[in-house]
Amino acid sequence: MAATYTPMIQQYLRVKADYQDAFLFFRLGDFYEMFFDDAISASRELEITLTSRDGGAEDRIPMCGVPYHSAPNYIERLIEKGYKVAICEQTEDPKQAKGVVKREVVQLITPGTRMEGKGLNEKENNYIATVSAFEDDTYGFAYSDLSTGETKATIITDGFTSILNELSVSNAKEIVVSSQFSDKWLKKMKERMVLTISIEDDIQTREVFQESVAKLANDRLRETVMRLYNYLYKTQKRSLDHLQLAEVYEVNQFMKIDYFSKKNLELTETMRSNGKKGSLLWLLDETKTAMGSRMLKQWIDRPLINKDAIIERQSMVETFMNHYFEREELRDTLKEVYDLERLAGRVAFGNVNARDLFQLQKSLQQVPKIGHVVNQLTNDVAKQLANQLDPCEDVTDLLERAITDNPPLTIKEGNIIADGFNEALDQYRDATKNGKNWIAQLEKREREKTGIKSLKIGYNRVFGYYIEVTKSNLHLLEEGLYERKQTLTNAERFITPELKEKEALILQAEEKSVELEYTLFLEVREQVKEHIPRIQNLAKLISELDVLQCFSVVSEQRQYHKPTFSSERKIVIEDGRHPVVEKVMNAQEYVANDCYMDDERELLLITGPNMSGKSTYMRQIALTSILAQVGCFVPAKQAVLPIFDQVFTRIGAADDLISGQSTFMVEMLEARNAIVHATENSLILFDEIGRGTSTYDGMALAQAIIEYIHHHIGAKTLFSTHYHELTVLAEELPHLENVHVSAVEQNGKVVFLHKIKEGSADKSYGIHVAQLAELPETLIQRANEILTRLEAKDSTKINATATKIDVQEEAVGQLSFFEEETQAKRGTNIATKERKLLDQLKKLDILEMTPMTALNTLYEIQKKLK
Repeated sequence: MAATYTPMIQQYLRVKADYQDAFLFFRLGDFYEMFFDDAISASRELEITLTSRDGGAEDRIPMCGVPYHSAPNYIERLIEKGYKVAICEQTEDPKQAKGVVKREVVQLITPGTRMEGKGLNEKENNYIATVSAFEDDTYGFAYSDLSTGETKATIITDGFTSILNELSVSNAKEIVVSSQFSDKWLKKMKERMVLTISIEDDIQTREVFQESVAKLANDRLRETVMRLYNYLYKTQKRSLDHLQLAEVYEVNQFMKIDYFSKKNLELTETMRSNGKKGSLLWLLDETKTAMGSRMLKQWIDRPLINKDAIIERQSMVETFMNHYFEREELRDTLKEVYDLERLAGRVAFGNVNARDLFQLQKSLQQVPKIGHVVNQLTNDVAKQLANQLDPCEDVTDLLERAITDNPPLTIKEGNIIADGFNEALDQYRDATKNGKNWIAQLEKREREKTGIKSLKIGYNRVFGYYIEVTKSNLHLLEEGLYERKQTLTNAERFITPELKEKEALILQAEEKSVELEYTLFLEVREQVKEHIPRIQNLAKLISELDVLQCFSVVSEQRQYHKPTFSSERKIVIEDGRHPVVEKVMNAQEYVANDCYMDDERELLLITGPNMSGKSTYMRQIALTSILAQVGCFVPAKQAVLPIFDQVFTRIGAADDLISGQSTFMVEMLEARNAIVHATENSLILFDEIGRGTSTYDGMALAQAIIEYIHHHIGAKTLFSTHYHELTVLAEELPHLENVHVSAVEQNGKVVFLHKIKEGSADKSYGIHVAQLAELPETLIQRANEILTRLEAKDSTKINATATKIDVQEEAVGQLSFFEEETQAKRGTNIATKERKLLDQLKKLDILEMTPMTALNTLYEIQKKLK
């Protein structure tokens, strides 16, 4: 069938064969065209007109297209939807082509390889990741941000769940695996997160990446990193000099926060809107640079567990707080620093323009100022950072000499190279300028000579320079003075030999000037390219300073205090607050709470009403620990904390519809994840475990989980529950303590005090909460009636076996006492009335009574017998 198509369509099909999983943007003149299924799908996704064309076959071929100049917007929309786009360009001059113009794909754009566009958020990394699976249940994991060149890699030895967690931390938009990768794990990845999956089997070490992988510790790391690098190389089809040496890390070098916990704690986005506002990142982000904001997110995703490293960050935060004026000067300077990381990436990638280079120049000019400010700080760490700041003076000097102060976005129309940078360019510009001055003088002379004041000399690209005279003034021209060139409705245009000669000189100078500027720009770009590693290292240092000053600003504004760390696994928090809730509320309204835990008090069982703040209290303990371990001060009057290796949470209720898991199953999976992986150095937050099933099932599971954590793990645990029956565990488990969130009733309505107190709560106040929600009054009354009846009925069933035994023993003991006492007083023959009362008592179904009812009945009969 292909042989029946026109040569151009056959060419399209040959190219498309290598890009089956991408939209092929096929360049035809000023348009990118799509054909066949691509056209049908693209017309639907982009909402553009679907047409058809004659392709040489019997049926017309579906076709749609987008203009070349507006293609980036359409490409961006497809990438946002998770598609790939292959850009196929003409690679030879159509005028010199013999037959069909040669075309080839020059770049494959994918969700993980974006270098520009609205979808590339300046405050977020755009990672692409790869996973390699090995025989012993070990995995290689690597990820890279093509726009910044950052690359990291690790080996995972504790199963595929850790891979899922690493993917969630990186928030990768695309993942690259081998064609032999397990379908089971691919399915798991798709269930967990929305990402594009790509195949790459090539793991050979290309010469261009030899240095990048030479220092990697083992073959597994090299295989993993090379799979990623080769995919990037094949899709981008150009030099990737800005890719940094792969930084090898170990997962256990940082506090582990699994996917569920990160989501439940709303560290970088909220559960309600999946947006940044309302998250811990939103609260903290007082950075002044885009790259600082990205580093802040990385620090939140990976809190430290190295005490010395944490204290080093704390010391800088404290120093910035003590040097207000220096800090404000630094913040003002940082405002002038553009995104050095991505500017360096664009230089290497070849899509940098003159305005980008001007921004790079302006940014580098700020480095000496930053170094001067930081050097003034009375802190050894600060002085080390200041000494490491490389101002890249040679790069700055080059850009100051080469690039104009207000260059255009385009690099092929001139006006980008500064005067004095190149002698030949200056000569061309002088010729152009003098030529135009000569034109202006000529116009003035011709007006005087002819007496025609409206005479003008103009220019257009078709006819070049010309002398224009209106028809009403033609009679004033001497015969043969000018050579006629063009006739218009109201005027005639002329040329003279002198003007023609000058035109050639001017146009030649302008053309050569533009060509030379482009050549010079490329040379400057290549010279800057040689310094990319220096610029990237500088970007990291500035980003770090930006985040540390940001911590000091937030800590000062929110009245946070520096935490200390206990080697005795103690938690001592005085007047602790939830940082985000406090910001959203008026700070004066937030009720602060204490928390104390040690080796004798490892598990807090929290009871209290709905809406009273149990979940908020639990979250604030976790967020305080995370803030402390990223190096920030914490929302408390005082805080002594252990360094936690992991944080696990089970908070809130949500179905996992994609993987078909119910709310209760999600709850159990999250609980299992914590129980299996937690250590005594972990922090566990469990909120209302067991509520997704029947009362007795839920209570049994909750108690078993509490006992398991207590006996086998020993992790610091906060466990909130409405199962008040569990509070008796404090008598059996020596390391468990009851606390509750207090509330009081006033005029029949509940008032939440949001204060954590010792001991257990007496009731849940659920109906009071319904009343606050303004449910109909008749419904509230009916609920109270039902509650009274259920409590009376339910009290006979709680601890049923123990209750029956206790009541039975009491009844038998009382009967024996009554009979002995009566016989002693009245003799062997008991009075008829008394005998009837004893018989009546024996016939009572006392085991169906509540304990209090049974004892009250015995008491009444005892009185009658007496």
